Amino acid sequence: MINRRFLNGKKILVIESEVQTKNFFLKCLKAEGLCTIDAENGLIGFKQAQQELPDLIISEISLPKLDGYSVLTMLRQNRSTAMIPLIFVTTKEARYEIRKGMELGADDYLTKPCTVKELLNAIAACLEKRTILKQCYATCDISQFRPFAEPLLADIIEPITIKSTFPSNSLLDEVFNFIEENFHHQITLSDVAIEVGYSSTYLTNLVRRQTGQTVQNWIIEYRMTAARNLLLTTDETVETIAVKIGYKNVAHFFRQFRQHHKTTPHAWRREHRNQPHQSHIREKKKELLLLTKDK
Repeated sequence: MINRRFLNGKKILVIESEVQTKNFFLKCLKAEGLCTIDAENGLIGFKQAQQELPDLIISEISLPKLDGYSVLTMLRQNRSTAMIPLIFVTTKEARYEIRKGMELGADDYLTKPCTVKELLNAIAACLEKRTILKQCYATCDISQFRPFAEPLLADIIEPITIKSTFPSNSLLDEVFNFIEENFHHQITLSDVAIEVGYSSTYLTNLVRRQTGQTVQNWIIEYRMTAARNLLLTTDETVETIAVKIGYKNVAHFFRQFRQHHKTTPHAWRREHRNQPHQSHIREKKKELLLLTKDK
């Protein structure tokens, strides 16, 4: 029997390239009172997860742009998405494929075709487990962690890393490293090309061939990730954040943020900081700060 009390109103991201299957999933989920968002390939799915912070993700493994394994790996390496449950619903059914998915951190694994009941049971079980874990965390005694407060605090507020934004690609490591280290400056395609020793034309073609995006798109993508991180974890003004991530013109930052997220930075902050798990994380950070000051 499906435990529906954990389903109502939850936000589910469906990453599926086959249109009929995706639409079927969306229809079934909406019928159960779930809010849905969707993506047709892995790259868009990962971006949607970062921007929307869904309660749970359903994903195929065989996806264009970025396969499900890569999506899961990137989610688990990203501080804001690491705890989002993910269920693979896939045509891949070999034992080693299932094992790989679970070892990477999938919460469940269903093979197609599966019934609506099987899917909803898997979703309800994952959301119930997540709720229980959050309740346990909420009631833990923070004083138990006094000896570990400083390293834990440092880990929580550690800046976003290259792995949390960029795909794993050895051909482009130098490119992505340079962007990560210099995104807060006024860098251009030409700056990146000079750094890695390629012509601008060759670098543009290489990056587009490997990722489907341009160098400038990746610079913007990293800045947007940095902006979301600061909007969630600090009380700094949007104007201060814009300058910190490399925008001299604040209006330009507002335009790019709106293009990227379909909303303003202020509205995005209000929506996502009001989510229970984010406000709880901020409270735990404050407690940890107080502990380290008392030492």
